[in-house]
Amino acid sequence: MDTRYLRALVAVADHGGISAAAQHLGYAQSSVSAQLKRLEADVGATVLVRAGTGATLTEAGERLLPHAREALELEERMRRAARGDRPRLRIGAQESLAHVWMPDVLAALEYGAGGPGSSVDVELTVANRSSLERSFGAGELDLVFQYDNGMRALGPHAVVGHDRTVLVAAPTHPLARQELVTPEQLLAYDFLVAEPGCTSEMLVDRFGRDLLAGAQLAMIQGSLSALLRLTGHGHGVSLLPELAVTRELSNGELVELRLAERIRPVSIVAQWRPRLGLAEPSLHGLLDLARRADPLPEVSQAARAS
Repeated sequence: MDTRYLRALVAVADHGGISAAAQHLGYAQSSVSAQLKRLEADVGATVLVRAGTGATLTEAGERLLPHAREALELEERMRRAARGDRPRLRIGAQESLAHVWMPDVLAALEYGAGGPGSSVDVELTVANRSSLERSFGAGELDLVFQYDNGMRALGPHAVVGHDRTVLVAAPTHPLARQELVTPEQLLAYDFLVAEPGCTSEMLVDRFGRDLLAGAQLAMIQGSLSALLRLTGHGHGVSLLPELAVTRELSNGELVELRLAERIRPVSIVAQWRPRLGLAEPSLHGLLDLARRADPLPEVSQAARAS
């Protein structure tokens, strides 16, 4: 099967129509339409529903799409191998992890600390949980790093570290003057979380909902940086992984509120696709580096011991 046909299918799925796909691929619209018709003839099924407003994938097209992406990725690996290029590893990370922790891990990999054969070209995607899961499920990412949300991961995965969960506020916030903060005291203030699926909301759901039942949640539509700035300006308090606020805590933009009730650490989970070919040594080297960069190694050691 000609991979041009598969590339046309993926482009239509990604760009929402044949015209937009043709523009992206640099082909005439008629050429892309012809490639898609040949694809349908090859697979013996209709993969697109064409309409005046564009084209959408049929159920058969949706079933074919992840395999098309996988085939195109395999083609890219073959080209790299033939040219003698370094393998490619497409990595996704939640913004909270990419904020401080991920750059150090990737830098160590680039400097050769991952061991023999771990040299690799890295493509890093930073996004919220739902976007990463869609991209990973579609075959667009080889490896993702996320905070554990209590849901069982499918396929190869491992806990590579742990992080403290901290409640933070501006230094001028009324609660910043308290020696200990009780859940009842938090009820009077806005509790900031970022867009749905982000780390801060997940941590509230998993670790803070019982503590904060009845609290006023204020959704911040935007990035982690926007959430941190608003918290730093005194607009509320936020429950976040410590890695996400290391810089802000160290320079005094935010302060940690000491909760009367302890919140347990959160795991950092890596999930990867099997059969990555020449990128396998790089994958395992990166996982080893991630474990060595564990923010709370004593928690991981205790978990392994138990």
